[in-house]
Amino acid sequence: MPARSFASAADRLRQPAPLLICCDLQQEYIATGRAHTVRDGDAALGACGRLLSAWRDGMWPIVHLKRVARAAWFNPASSLTDWIPGWRPQPGELIFEHPLPSAYSSPRFADYLANLGPLDCFVMGFSLEETILSTAIEGFHRGQRLICISDAVAGSRPREDADPDAYLTTLIGLVARFAEIQTEEQALAAVG
Repeated sequence: MPARSFASAADRLRQPAPLLICCDLQQEYIATGRAHTVRDGDAALGACGRLLSAWRDGMWPIVHLKRVARAAWFNPASSLTDWIPGWRPQPGELIFEHPLPSAYSSPRFADYLANLGPLDCFVMGFSLEETILSTAIEGFHRGQRLICISDAVAGSRPREDADPDAYLTTLIGLVARFAEIQTEEQALAAVG
């Protein structure tokens, strides 16, 4: 029995550390009255904070995505593209700016993931219907294993006549076609 637990511990040491991808934790998404304001942002931010803490405690790699564009929203000259206080990248954590919804629109991000080889990439943050969905689709086509943490993501509010819970369920269902879906608890157990 001890030999088995030793072998599994040794196998675990050989596996690459899990990567946490923090999507667009920017002020644009929590600003009142903006087109991209997310629904239930506080709940998602709470989960994001706990996941960030776990990754930092484990000294595992973390990357932050930041949406920038030349439009009325995500304009780099606006303070709304700044990080949400408390969720800013820390020294040693990489930042990739992406002009289009997919994170892969950043050539640096695409090269970074391609050079890491096979590993588990856990995804959390905002812009479920744009950044997270399009990144999951493109990651799938590139053969990368993305795991969306369902209770650590948020999307913008649906039209007034739409059921918000059904909208979220539909978006998570779309992401599930291209990425694995886990809860915060499952993700922490998988990496812990």
